[in-house]
Amino acid sequence: MFPTEIILCCLIGFTLFMVLFAWLAKVPIKYNLRNLLVRWQVTLMMVLAFVLQVGVLIFMFAFVNGMYKLTEESGVPGNVIVLSDGATDEVFSNLGFADTSDVERYPTVLQSENPDDPGPLASWEVYILVNQPIPSERINAMILGGDFEGDSLKIVNVGWGGLLASANLQVGDVLQKFNGFAVTSQENLQKLLAGKMSGLAPIEVNRGGSPHQALCDLNKKASVGSTRRFLQVRGIDNPTRSLAVHGLPLRSGGKVFSQAGVQTFKGPNGITTSAWEVILGEGIARTLASDQKKPTLEAGDTFTVADRIWIVVGVMKSSGSTFDSEIWAKRTLVGPLFGKSSYSTVVLRTKDSASAVETAGELTKSFKKAAIQAIPEREYYAKLNSTNQQFLYSILFVAFVVLIGGSLGMMNAMFAAISQRLKDIGVLRIIGFAPWQILFSFLLEALLLSLIGGLLGCAAGLFADGWSANSIVSGGGGGGKSVVLKMTVDGQILVFGMLFSLTVGLIGGLIPAISAMFIKPLDALR
Repeated sequence: MFPTEIILCCLIGFTLFMVLFAWLAKVPIKYNLRNLLVRWQVTLMMVLAFVLQVGVLIFMFAFVNGMYKLTEESGVPGNVIVLSDGATDEVFSNLGFADTSDVERYPTVLQSENPDDPGPLASWEVYILVNQPIPSERINAMILGGDFEGDSLKIVNVGWGGLLASANLQVGDVLQKFNGFAVTSQENLQKLLAGKMSGLAPIEVNRGGSPHQALCDLNKKASVGSTRRFLQVRGIDNPTRSLAVHGLPLRSGGKVFSQAGVQTFKGPNGITTSAWEVILGEGIARTLASDQKKPTLEAGDTFTVADRIWIVVGVMKSSGSTFDSEIWAKRTLVGPLFGKSSYSTVVLRTKDSASAVETAGELTKSFKKAAIQAIPEREYYAKLNSTNQQFLYSILFVAFVVLIGGSLGMMNAMFAAISQRLKDIGVLRIIGFAPWQILFSFLLEALLLSLIGGLLGCAAGLFADGWSANSIVSGGGGGGKSVVLKMTVDGQILVFGMLFSLTVGLIGGLIPAISAMFIKPLDALR
């Protein structure tokens, strides 16, 4: 693939050449510009078509680009990840500590420089996928188009255009009946909202102490995808050392969890209870915070998983890596809870990437106590690009289909424009313009439309840069990781957008322009 700078220079050079050629060859470009302004409605629709095509393609490529950058930037160059032999992903790996504890004593493994935590820089971990139901109040709020106060039935926000708005409900109303059935809890409401519904339905609320009845439009009920989500829980023994091995600092105000991994706190009802201490990635902190209508979870916030209260003690600065979507907790707590008594992996820190490659090869070949496979961490995460490749091939296929469709659409529009301007072409020929000048005149008109539409489409696509999205990365051998990624629009994507737009303009404008070149002046004026 050519560097972005070369392609960009070629685009600029091509544009300047066409402008200079039109001026030197005395192509009647003024006629085309005047026609574009006079028929501004048609011009606007054609430009908008280019904006839509280019904008959508940039959006899709930004998603794939974000996935590539996520997997490329995950892992430390000097780290080695040790899995059980034959495991294609850490979710399938099982390491017995008694058989594999010697791997951390390998000569190339670095030692901790923290005087409070001496020892080899090795992180023993268990990786667990937890299937968590999304809270009923969150699902109900999305379906009804509003928000409730905690897990109560009191409405605190009514969104525009939703089911609650169709019944003219107000903030402060308390839901009592829906479609003739009593509403007793958020879980009960979720069941009443399940399934397909249409038409009008009665809804009853308590408004200011008095019952209030109204009709809601069931067609306004929003559809919700999955009502469950996968959480990635990583159980670790020594959080201080694990953070050092992975090179992940904590955000200000955070700390590692205690030796026990549990603390007591007072709940909203004033009752003292115990909670498991956790460290969150920045992405999962935002995801879990959406259930509580917060931008992100901070130290001291709580959430519930597997009917247990978990309290946040710290948030990692993990943006841009797969750890962004993980929950770290005490291994001796989360392992038994989710049926995982052994370790999944041990991550070893070595001096640099060369040392990591050497260490991985030696451990895989020479370690005799247990069958293991050691992989440089960067290489391990690079293998997760299998999903990215599938997305990329799919988007390239879509781009090809859009290219063909866009070219045919442009061709149809230019043929229609030429058929409406036959007399204009006849006049141009009579006053002395050559057939090849007519050809370049209409070809430049098509390219100008594609250039303007491409530039505006690229500008629209730039808004996708930095958006967050959820996806799954996998190495193709099963397993995989659910991740929160940032969509990335870079120079290569923008250049591709411009190339796509100009290609559509060139293909779609060339054949109609050739047909215009062969129009005879006298036939056109009849």
